[in-house]
Amino acid sequence: MTLFQRVRSVLFGLLMLAVAVFFIVNPSDTAYMFVISVLTLGLAGKGIKDIVFYFVMARHMVGGKIILFQGVILLDFALFTGSLSNVPKFYILLYLIVIHAFSGVIETLRAMESRKTVEGPWRLKLGHGIVNFLLALSCLVFIRQTHTALIIYCVGLVYSALIRIISAFRRTTYILIK
Repeated sequence: MTLFQRVRSVLFGLLMLAVAVFFIVNPSDTAYMFVISVLTLGLAGKGIKDIVFYFVMARHMVGGKIILFQGVILLDFALFTGSLSNVPKFYILLYLIVIHAFSGVIETLRAMESRKTVEGPWRLKLGHGIVNFLLALSCLVFIRQTHTALIIYCVGLVYSALIRIISAFRRTTYILIK
């Protein structure tokens, strides 16, 4: 990771922390619209980026179609998330439960695989997976509360920001092939 990438990662992490703290302190109905818009734009941006990357480079790579499929699925999730603006908050909580549970299970499985095959930061991945799964369980426990989705989203945002900042200060390993 270059110095510019490290600085950008830290600044983005600090911005995520500031937004999360602002929404925890001031929960409102406009915050839901902001969260839905940020999720929609983030998923759409990543989906479009993956689709463009497929047509520019990944179609010539082994397994490049997976990147195309990932981009299309992310774009579909973005459209679905954008359509959640007029539904009751109960469905938004169900959506958060599914996202966090799926992400937690996948991250935990990736950590276990990484532990068996490669030396590296598998503990951080395992912790990330467990936190995502705990966020899904907390969504399920507090499903009747009105501002639960916003608070749990903000807790997840705080955790992701801290992980981003920690990752920016980690040493990166370089593989030199002679």
